[in-house]
Order: sequence, then structure tokens, then C-alpha cells
Amino acid sequence: MKLRPHLHGKRGVELLHDPLLNKGTAFTEAERDALGLRGLLPPHVATQEQQVARILETVRHKSSDLERYIYLISLLERNENLFYRVVVDHITEMMPLIYTPTVGLACQRYALIFRRPRGLYISLKDRGRVKQLLQNWPYADVRMIVVTDGERILGLGDLGTNGMGIPVGKLSLYTACAGVLPSQCLPVMLDVGTDNLPIRQDPHYLGLNIPRERGPAYDALVAEFVNAVQELFPHACLQFEDFGNANAFRLLREYQQRICTFNDDIQGTAAVTLAGIYSALRITHGALSQQRFLFNGAGEAGIGIGELIVDALKAEGVPEADARRQCWFVDSKGLVVRSRTDLNEHKLAFAHDHPGAAGLLEAVEALKPTMMIGVSGTPGSFSEPVVRAMARHNPWPVIFALSNPTSRAECTAEQAYGWANGRVVFASGSPFADVTLNGKTYRPGQCNNAYVFPGIGLGVIACQARRVTNEMFFAAATTLATLVTEQDLAAGRVYPDLQRIRKVSAAIAIAVAKVAFKRGLTAMLCPENLETYIHAQMYDPTYPDYV
Repeated sequence: MKLRPHLHGKRGVELLHDPLLNKGTAFTEAERDALGLRGLLPPHVATQEQQVARILETVRHKSSDLERYIYLISLLERNENLFYRVVVDHITEMMPLIYTPTVGLACQRYALIFRRPRGLYISLKDRGRVKQLLQNWPYADVRMIVVTDGERILGLGDLGTNGMGIPVGKLSLYTACAGVLPSQCLPVMLDVGTDNLPIRQDPHYLGLNIPRERGPAYDALVAEFVNAVQELFPHACLQFEDFGNANAFRLLREYQQRICTFNDDIQGTAAVTLAGIYSALRITHGALSQQRFLFNGAGEAGIGIGELIVDALKAEGVPEADARRQCWFVDSKGLVVRSRTDLNEHKLAFAHDHPGAAGLLEAVEALKPTMMIGVSGTPGSFSEPVVRAMARHNPWPVIFALSNPTSRAECTAEQAYGWANGRVVFASGSPFADVTLNGKTYRPGQCNNAYVFPGIGLGVIACQARRVTNEMFFAAATTLATLVTEQDLAAGRVYPDLQRIRKVSAAIAIAVAKVAFKRGLTAMLCPENLETYIHAQMYDPTYPDYV
């Protein structure tokens, strides 16, 4: 889908300053004459391909990834078509720059690199007028909203308003990976303060300089925001992103059955991980029902993955109680077992009768898991003794080090392959370079939510689904797994090549829409050719003709 050239009377400098409409030096001679651009641009008329080449050369000559991020965001702020053309055509190179791992550093430096506001900032000061703030957004047809309160940004913790880089980055991937129209995307920061004292003491901090609100005022602000979204943007899907564990689980429970919403940290991470597990089983030649999973970390991501694994096992005929006993968790206090009295509510369903274990290595030796999944945000927790123990207990251990950004990874690809002597199925949350060991090159797969959430969003938007269900995430996981080729597996990669991400997203969107139509979750009639319909909804960042 090409962006429709509705200029709304814009011409001259006003047109050049609209990132959705601006073409920069690619405005043709005829357009320059008709739209009052003559003299406002250098005389050379460039093609979009020439502009892309210039952008790539500039990006590659920057001195650091943070500088590359700043440059690319500035491009997004002045010419969205060109930004997305660069990202879509060079997704493997660009995704680590516009999202993980670089976005983590960008959030930490947010106050210093802030240039132009992007998205909406809604703070505790705005209670009673949230609807008015949403009405300030210039685009009426909002379909995808990513909202955060900044409490759990990646594995970095509470960054307050500095976490706005996450909704901006997520929505850029909705567009780049799945073709959701840029004008239909809205990033939102709910500023309820921060408990990060160094950030509050930073004289450059741009958010509320107060401790984080956790009481009735917080709930009232969230409720007012959700209600205003429902009123002003009735076809929008609301994605909760990077909330703290306590709020994330309860907000999902509260709103999941009422509005079109999901939590990517809980559900999206689960879907992409389950897909990787299915692919890993094609390498290890095992069955899902034969696996024992050990999670290092019992927060949103870990519990979400565990719940989806339980659903997958139940679909294969495993009783729920048995399915849950295949999933074990280690948190900061040790193995999650029933005898513990300090467990949060979301951990209780996976607390089993078993002697305790003080740490991860002790748990590995006691449980002998076949798959180990890191979602703790604790760097180095997959130590050499832990990885070697996994390799000793399994002919092909599966090790997923999923914490982001790279500085929080449980282990590196090089460590995992080296300590297991190449005999491991490895995936990570952040990208790692290829590893050559004993004459063989391994290409580690990236267990990136971008394989899943853009396609889910596209499917929900395209069919105007009223709800996002767990069945949709299961459909996304199974669809993604089928798209992993034998060539991918031969290289040790349990996910498709990122260059195929738009095809992956389209396939997931089709699967999600099928669930919505099957379950009566939309008032739309299913198109005669759903695949053609979904592809027709996808935005193409090629310049339109204005005259």
C-alpha cells in the first residue's frame, strides 16, 4: 500500500517539514513548480535509490551505534518514506540500530539526545484531561498504540520518561516489518514518576521528578487513558510495553477481555520463543512432550513463555498439571517451589513440590532440563559451569539467552558454542555475530519479538478484531516455526533470515485474522482471498507522485 498523497493544501516549506509527505531532493521538476518548492531545494533531482545510497554511506561512517541511531531517528522525523525504505531494504543492518540493542543505550541517554518530541506524553498532572491530550494528536485514524510507563525498560529497569524510545522503536518495526501505515501508529508515555534516583537527580531529565506512583492515582490515570482511547480511536489495538511485573500482569488481566489489547513482553515473547522451541526440536529430534524447561527469571517474559508452552502441550493432549510440571523457574531467591512463602501470585502456578535449589547450577544438576531459557536480565548467569552441565546432561542442549540489551545477555553466542564444544542449539535476544569453532561456522538465531508482534498487529488491524487472544499468539508461533527452512537449521539458526521479515509478518497476519474470523471476533466478513487482502493492507515506502 502506498501512502496516499493527500497534501491537505500543504506546499512550499510546510510540505518539506511534514515527514509523512516530504520527499526531499526527490521532488520532481513538475512537483517543484506545482508545489512552490522551486529554490527551496538543491537543483539536482535525486531518485529514492540515490537517497538511500547516500543515507547508507552516512550511517556507515558514523563513529558509534548511538550516533547511527540519532541520525536515523532524525531521518524518521523529516522523511518517513525514505527512513522506511532504508530500513525495509536493509533490515538486518538497521534493526539493531533502531531497536535492540542500541535503543537501550538511547533510552539511557534520552535526555541528552532529545531533538524533537515524538508521540504523546501523558503525566499524572494530566488527570482529568487525557482525552484532550489525545485530541492533540494530528492523525485521527490511529490503529496501533504502544504505551509504556517506563518502569521495566528492556533489562535496564526503571528509566521513567527516558523509556519513550521503546514505543517509538516498536512502532517503527510495525511499519518496517509488517507495513502498518506510519500515520496509524501512536507512541505513548505514561509519566508516573520514577524510582531511579540517579535519573531524578539528573538536571537534564525531562520527566516528572517524583517517586513512582503505585496507588489509586496510577490506576485512575491508566483507566482514563484506556477509556479515552476507546472513545477517540475505537479501532485501535493497545499494546502495553515494558511495565513492571506487578502492573503488567494485572493490567493484562483487567483489560484483556474488555478491549483490543495485549502485552508483548508477556505474550509476544512467549510466541517467538515457542516458535524457536519448535524449530530446535527439528534439530534435536525430540518431542515437545519429552522436554523439561528451566527458566532463569520468573517475570513477565518467563511466565508468559511458560503459559504458552502449557497451552501447546495441552494441544498435544498433555494434561495441564503435567504440562505445568514440565516448566521450572529460578528467580533471585532460587528455585520456585511450593514450600516457599515469598512467591508473587504470577509464580504460584509453576511452584512445584520439590526440594529447593539456591541457584541456577544447582537447579540444572537436580532437574536435568533439556532446554534452558534466560529471561532474567542478569548478565553472565549462564556461566561456564552451567552451560557445561547442560551439555553433560543432554546430547543437544537448547539454550536461549533472551535478555536485552546485549549487556544483559545471560551469555554470548561465542561462550555457548565454545563451552558446549559446538553441541548446542542457541538463540539470543540481542544479535550476535557468527561463531567459527573447529572449522564450522554457526549462525545464531535472534529470538526477537519483531518476528511476531508486527504480524499480529497487522492481522488484528486488517480484520478489525475486537480482542487479541492467546490463540492468536499460538497461531503466530506455529506459523513462524513453519517458515524456518532446512537451510536455516543447518546453520544452527532457529528463526528465518530477517530479510524475509515482511513475508513472515504477512503469514502471521493471515493466521491471526483466520482466528478472528473463526471465533467471531470481528464484524467484518472474511474476504474471498484473505492473503491478497492482507498484502494489500501493507504500506510500501515508495514515494507517491503528487502531480
